[in-house]
This record gives sequence, structure tokens and C-alpha cells, in this order.
Amino acid sequence: MKEKEELRLNELKKMEQGYFDKGIEYLCGIDEAGRGPLAGPVAVAAVIMPKDSKIEGVNDSKKVSEKKRELLYDQIIAEAISYSIALIDEKEIDRINILNATKVGVTTAIQGLSVKSDRILVDALTGIDTCGVPYDSIIKGDAKCYSIAAASILAKVTRDRIMRQMDERYPVYGFEKHKGYGTAAHIQAIREHGLCPIHRRSFTKNIVR
Repeated sequence: MKEKEELRLNELKKMEQGYFDKGIEYLCGIDEAGRGPLAGPVAVAAVIMPKDSKIEGVNDSKKVSEKKRELLYDQIIAEAISYSIALIDEKEIDRINILNATKVGVTTAIQGLSVKSDRILVDALTGIDTCGVPYDSIIKGDAKCYSIAAASILAKVTRDRIMRQMDERYPVYGFEKHKGYGTAAHIQAIREHGLCPIHRRSFTKNIVR
């Protein structure tokens, strides 16, 4: 590992080290992918990494290429003490709204862990049910905290894979390219072809009347 990357990872792990120094054994990072798209689920990942984990390249998923994220995904799940990924579909998002759907995803992901964490670090969310485990909400946590960054990659890769599958089922929308986000091409496709079953009706009211 190059010195620059070593220094970056040390900085990314600095916040977590403070928790470990206070006696926290199992620290869980949580992040989501897909709050903003017009189609598809929101994915929420929870992951507990070993204290000494230092996987080269782990970073906020938005700063990592799609190809690199796929490689990191495999490394993270191979090294994780425990991980869990929850998917909340577009129908539930429409029913309870995206914020509440994300919160449900957080609780579901925590419940899916095989090891109970001592503390949870979550990217920016508050007012969540963490199943009795104390949590801290970290603004821009995916860029500040190693475990949250790892969770962001698990969530992003999981959701991207689903959207690539949806592209095969509904090829006219271009899901493989934009993953359901509201690009000009996606909006134009909706106007031409209407909505498909995975579109979020609550997100597309101003596009299809």
C-alpha cells in the first residue's frame, strides 16, 4: 500500500479509533444508496468490520469507480465480522415516503446482523430505531468514517446490481446507465413510454400527469 493511501485510511479510521479506545468492541457502520432515484428500491447496508481492517480503496462510494466498487464489495464482505443489506421497494417508498422507508431499512439491516454491535455510526440519519443499540449520526459520515464508507459501498453495489437486472427487464429506460436517477434521458423515456412497475409514483408526479 502506498504511503498516501495509508495516510488517507488512517485518517478515515481516526474517528472509529476513538470509540475503540473507549472500550467499544463491535462498531457498526450504516449507510444507504438510492434515496434520490425515480425508480427502484432504497438499499441500506450495515457492516461490522474488524478493528484492524484497512482495505485499500475503501472510501465514500460516490468517490469510487463502479468497477472498483465491485472489487471492494467482495473484499468487504470477506473481511466483515457481520454484514446485512436491507432493500425497501418502490411500493413501500410510495406508501410511507423515502425518509421513513430509509429508516425502516436501517432497522431491518440491524436486525439482519449475526453479531450485535456495541455502537452504531450512521450517515446523517436521526430518529431511527436501532434495536436498543446506542447510535451516533455523522454528517457526511461516508467520507469521515471507515465503517460507514464500507457500508456505502455494500449498499451502492447491491442497488446497482438490481438496477442492471431491471435494465434487462425494462430496457427502454436505460436503468443500467443512470440506475434510476432523474437524468434527462430517463425523464424523456418516461414521457415517451410511461411508467414501469418499479417507478416510484410519488417521485414522478410532475413527469407523468
